[in-house]
Amino acid sequence: MPVKEFVIAKADDGRKLEKWLIREMPAVGIGQRRKFFRLKRYKLNGRPAREDARLCAGDVLQIYLNDELFERPKREDPFLSKIRPALRVVYEDEGVLIVDKKPGLAAHPDANEKVDTLLTHAQAYLYQKGEYDPAAPGAFAPALCNRLDRFTGGLELIAKTREAMEALNRAIREREVAKFYLCAAFGRFRRREGMLDNYIVKRPGARKVEISLRPCPSGQRARTRWRVLAEHGELTLLECELLTGRTHQIRAQLAHAGHPLLGDGQYGDPRRSERCGRSYQALCAYRLKFNFAGDPGPLAALAGREFIAGLPGFVREYFPEFEP
Repeated sequence: MPVKEFVIAKADDGRKLEKWLIREMPAVGIGQRRKFFRLKRYKLNGRPAREDARLCAGDVLQIYLNDELFERPKREDPFLSKIRPALRVVYEDEGVLIVDKKPGLAAHPDANEKVDTLLTHAQAYLYQKGEYDPAAPGAFAPALCNRLDRFTGGLELIAKTREAMEALNRAIREREVAKFYLCAAFGRFRRREGMLDNYIVKRPGARKVEISLRPCPSGQRARTRWRVLAEHGELTLLECELLTGRTHQIRAQLAHAGHPLLGDGQYGDPRRSERCGRSYQALCAYRLKFNFAGDPGPLAALAGREFIAGLPGFVREYFPEFEP
């Protein structure tokens, strides 16, 4: 007969053994529980336990029962079980999920949208696979590690475990994850590549950030490496590598340089974009590359790998001759 052994925690000091068993073994009904007492299947500190026994911190409880009786009956989550997950999965392992987010999909639930968000779809996807149960004690809720703006499409990193989240956040902070974007900007560039290096200022309550050319108390340094990929009419297709990760970094820096993104009414002229038939920014988190300097820990499977999103629609529409 298999045996499981438990050491009673300080929090359960003085609790009735029967109450402890109800909590820890909900699959066992009252009739079965009394039968197991008669059969001496519960032993407390090496002796058959009485039904009216009270526990003390440090007591050793041995239970001689089959493993299936320790299983907790799963209650179906009425919310996550009914959602039909709409995810374009690019990569998945035990701790990490990489998806290709469509533009227009909010990253997190907010006051305006609770259901149709990337995080909700990811939670439903993992719940329906049996990898996430919000009702389980100590359950880790899947977390986004590189949040994209609602109208920015492309690759999102989702941590499935706490260990993966901490490792991804550290890798991003230490620039071990190279992040490349594709964007369509107005105007022609005099050089084929360059660097945008200035300071982004985010005022409390403001929806837009500001650019400062000099260090300032509320400014954060922002560095973006860019190169020209193609030109068509008044538009230029750029690849931008984020060397820092600031709010609206690419959008604000390019607009400040005189090259606002196509479709970006917040930092550019919306009428100009409307003439091109574009109502939201032509920006896509197109490529991720993992280069770990030290031990990658739970991210070992990602070491040296590169992931690429599907070619965004604005590239095909506005740069029809471009070949990646």
